[in-house]
Amino acid sequence: MVPPGKKPAGETSNSNKKCKRYFNEHWKEEFTWLEFDYERKLMFCTECRQALVKNKHGKAENAFTVGTDNFQRHALLRHVTSGAHRQALAVNRQQLAFDTPSAGHPELRSLIKVEVNPAKVAVLTTVYWMAKEEMPDEKCSSLLSLQKFNLCQALLASEHSEFYHPGSVREMQAAIAKVLHNEDRHRIKASPFIGLVVDETVDVLEHRSLAVFTTTVSPCNGQTSITFLGSFELPAGEASTVAGKVGEVMRSFGIPSMKLTWLSADSASLVAERLSGVGTALGSLCPLLTEVHCLSHGTSLLLAESISTIEYLQKYETTVDAVYRLYSSFQGEGESLQELRRVLDLCEIDLGSPKAIHWTSIFPAVEAIDSSWPTLVLLLESQAECSPVARGLCEELKKFQFVAFTKILLDVLPIFQKLSRFFQIEDFDLSILKPIVSATATTLQAQQSTSGQNLQEFLREMNKHPQDGREGESRLYYKGVELANCSQVHLKHFEHLKDSYLEKVRGNLLDRFPSSVLEAISSFSAIFNPKCYPQSLEDIGSYGVSELNFLLRVYSRVVVSERALSDFPLFKRIVFSLSQLSFKDLCVKLVYSSSEMHELFPDFAVLAAIALALPLGSVLAEKIRRGRELLQRGRSRLARDQGLSDLMKIAIDGPAISEFNFALAIECYESMRESGFIVAQVK
Repeated sequence: MVPPGKKPAGETSNSNKKCKRYFNEHWKEEFTWLEFDYERKLMFCTECRQALVKNKHGKAENAFTVGTDNFQRHALLRHVTSGAHRQALAVNRQQLAFDTPSAGHPELRSLIKVEVNPAKVAVLTTVYWMAKEEMPDEKCSSLLSLQKFNLCQALLASEHSEFYHPGSVREMQAAIAKVLHNEDRHRIKASPFIGLVVDETVDVLEHRSLAVFTTTVSPCNGQTSITFLGSFELPAGEASTVAGKVGEVMRSFGIPSMKLTWLSADSASLVAERLSGVGTALGSLCPLLTEVHCLSHGTSLLLAESISTIEYLQKYETTVDAVYRLYSSFQGEGESLQELRRVLDLCEIDLGSPKAIHWTSIFPAVEAIDSSWPTLVLLLESQAECSPVARGLCEELKKFQFVAFTKILLDVLPIFQKLSRFFQIEDFDLSILKPIVSATATTLQAQQSTSGQNLQEFLREMNKHPQDGREGESRLYYKGVELANCSQVHLKHFEHLKDSYLEKVRGNLLDRFPSSVLEAISSFSAIFNPKCYPQSLEDIGSYGVSELNFLLRVYSRVVVSERALSDFPLFKRIVFSLSQLSFKDLCVKLVYSSSEMHELFPDFAVLAAIALALPLGSVLAEKIRRGRELLQRGRSRLARDQGLSDLMKIAIDGPAISEFNFALAIECYESMRESGFIVAQVK
């Protein structure tokens, strides 16, 4: 990219004027032989020109000796692997060795070290691509053989030393991941504030691990970055275990405690631990820390684990699980039963997995049970005589409580589904977070007294028939099926179940979005979202004063309150004139260190940087989802502590192959191997 405020160094003369290309100054760091003539706007290779001039090396005459304006990184990669360039290198090195002995001259060793061996690049590129595509490590040898068969010049033309062989894939992945993590450390060091996302997963063997992501803000351009820091094993323990591991990660990546402003736990068990002290443990070290629910991963808003203490839920899920296992592979022609199979595909549910499936939080699964209920009952009745399992399921499905609770789920789950969709929006409007959460809690509370639409319709559609011989007792029918357990005692028990479930769900929602967090987020939105400002300039006089005072109290350690309050009237007038900007756009403009607003309003620039570090957006949601998938699939192939975190780092954060600096990875890998070899010799 061309640095802000600078004109392009050159532009291509390619006849296709729709795509202009420019010289990238960063190429000089990667290709040490590259030279650029700023007057003629041409690129040259110093090695090839030196071989041509000093050694009369005829084959060195190429586009990079006469000068080229083909400003593409691909052109540089083609040149570095070309025979002419390699021959020029050999000639120049022979000349250097002849002129100056290498002993006692580290500058010669440095010159040779930075040169990239094309064969080494080819091997590392293969390992990199395999990690991005989740290819098994054992495929490396066959892929290299295939490339040789296809006449890959880099692999055919030169040797790649004893270090570069398929048995060293893990070590090469570690070197690549180290290069990526070094970039992470630079971003963390430059970022004024940091947000952390910790996502706990538990495999079928009860092994706990913590995937850690970070959000950083670049003061150079105000843009945010989402980075995967790694997956870390967790011993069995309480909140202190998670807090201790997060502290280790912070020290490893050089994250100062004063920079950590947001901590987001995206796991059911972590939310439980948060209530038992993980936030308190970290808060004592990080004075600016605020805990938030991961706004980017709303699929876990309704936590099945947190409401599993309700006794009937386990029985309900056991029944639904049995139905899906019994009829998911049923070969009948019924549309209802085909719907069950479609749900498994749509929701990617693996019935073969030993992990429990929380059916009460999967809306399509509950919806399919409801729509196929009459068909399921008739089918189970027909099989009841020859199958005890079918007879037991039939009796359970015909109970009033099963049908009524299904209707409750149909009323509740769409509420959370809608809430989740808001958090999947890339430019989510933070100003509506507090009203949405408040409205959701109110709706759940209202259903305790009035019931939801689906439950009301079910109660209206039931038909009553007097029960023979029992005065005051009735038989209830729904869709032609007689319901069981409909006595007054059973109905009263169901009312208690409904109230307990709705209260638990509502309480869980409010626990995930405490009033202090909602107040902070709504205050940021009021100050930095131009679309929240009054429509008339005359009305902005007292606007936002209480919200600003709240933020100044919370972040008093990093802002000057008196100065911020003094600057606020002018700040509001400028923001009012920038009504076309979004919340994020305004924050970026403030954080950008070369902007006028950054210099005019230093305290608002600090608050804007804190706001940008908030873990939010579809990019973070996708990386969390990708991390979980890689962890689940990787554990099935790899033993624990065998490079899975490195593989995940490359797959999640690794840029396109054309953008990765393989020269640094080679240097890092060889340094690791040499130090390991020396240690092995000492032992």
